Amino acid sequence: MIKRIIHIINIIDMLFPQVCGICGKLNKEGLCNKCKINLEKLAENGIVNQSLEGMYFDELIYIFKYEGLIRKFILDYKFHEKPYMYISIVAFILKNKIIYEKMQNYDTIIPVPISKKRMKERGYNQSLLIAKKISQSLKIPLQTNCLFKTKNIIEQSKLNKEQRKENIQHVYELKNGEILYNKRILLIDDIYTTGSTVNECSKILQQGMPKKIDVLVLAKD
Repeated sequence: MIKRIIHIINIIDMLFPQVCGICGKLNKEGLCNKCKINLEKLAENGIVNQSLEGMYFDELIYIFKYEGLIRKFILDYKFHEKPYMYISIVAFILKNKIIYEKMQNYDTIIPVPISKKRMKERGYNQSLLIAKKISQSLKIPLQTNCLFKTKNIIEQSKLNKEQRKENIQHVYELKNGEILYNKRILLIDDIYTTGSTVNECSKILQQGMPKKIDVLVLAKD
């Protein structure tokens, strides 16, 4: 699985030139200095404690509010066949001192999975690309062989809060759960709206008895 992910990333890097994902200008780091400064102005670097009834993860870490330039950026990356934009995202995350230091406290990184059908349609898992690059940079193991999405469902973005909660139930499955025992897990997704998706994933991951689960998202609605 990991070898296949690396192969996909290598293909993406070969097919697409390294450009700043915000302005589109050629840039070896994937994020030009001008756009980096603009993103820094928008960054909120929020950390929210989620120790509430019905929540299965401990903290939510988010970088931006899901609006304006950030919303357009994420939608382009996720739905408009621009997988190379993950380079710009990770470049900013790794230069963000608050988030960078926070991420070093974990034992394993897990991306929110997508279904096989969605993977075939889109060609890539946007959360997986980000998680893999962060894993490589911080030398934290990436785990892709324990959390699986077994059903293809209606896209959460098309549903209201109550519908999302019901729609996402019973679509994830845990395998090899013993490798999560007493681990500090960083679960990575792109957008946090109602929290239904990451909460359901965390609920399933809790079966492996980890020490804690925190969630990192690019933006919070």
